[in-house]
Amino acid sequence: MSEKGKLYLIPSPLGDNDISEVIPSFVLGIIREIDLYVVEEVRTARRYLSRAGLKGQIDGVEFVTLNEHTSPEEVEEMASLFDGGRDVGLISEAGLPAVADPGATLVALCHRTGVEVVPLTGPSSLMMALMGSGLNGQSFAFCGYLPAKPDARRATIRSIEKTSAAKRQTQIFIETPYRNDAMFSDLLRNCSPDTEICVAADITMPDQFIRTMTVSGWTKENLTIGKRPCVFPMLA
Repeated sequence: MSEKGKLYLIPSPLGDNDISEVIPSFVLGIIREIDLYVVEEVRTARRYLSRAGLKGQIDGVEFVTLNEHTSPEEVEEMASLFDGGRDVGLISEAGLPAVADPGATLVALCHRTGVEVVPLTGPSSLMMALMGSGLNGQSFAFCGYLPAKPDARRATIRSIEKTSAAKRQTQIFIETPYRNDAMFSDLLRNCSPDTEICVAADITMPDQFIRTMTVSGWTKENLTIGKRPCVFPMLA
């Protein structure tokens, strides 16, 4: 059996701030040694890698796309990327790869085919939002994206709140930025006045906003979140 390379799970910045502020130097060192990347979007990945130290060397880097449109058959074919001991880097659009991210399918493939998986340190908006929320960090759950359709979204919000109240468990969810305000409005209209909600937007960036209040408190604020990357921890 030929030697297989490793899969490095490489975090990426959550914004365009200084790379050195959010990506550890040892991770940057690994990035500079890899010449094959599986990425969600090539243009974004090229820009990140240039900032990470590969500026002027990008043309020598190979990219393979893995996103929501990639078929299971195409993922299976990626097993050959590791042949001959070649290491591969996996990069998501922002934050940690394989968390709420199609890259998880490549990680699963590596486990099935005996490829070593190496997760690296970097920013996680989910954990940083939980850390900054002041809500229950002993018991929590990540719910992913809420439904896009208003009626389904509102029903899901009520269900999440019931689960949080029953378990005293922080529920964490995210939303597509252009639906932030519609979703936040639904939260305020469908949750109990005493339910606590954290709005954690633009984490690690200069205009970072992290604040936790009860629903009754938020209704007095008239907050407009806008089209910003945002995480919402909730505790009923």
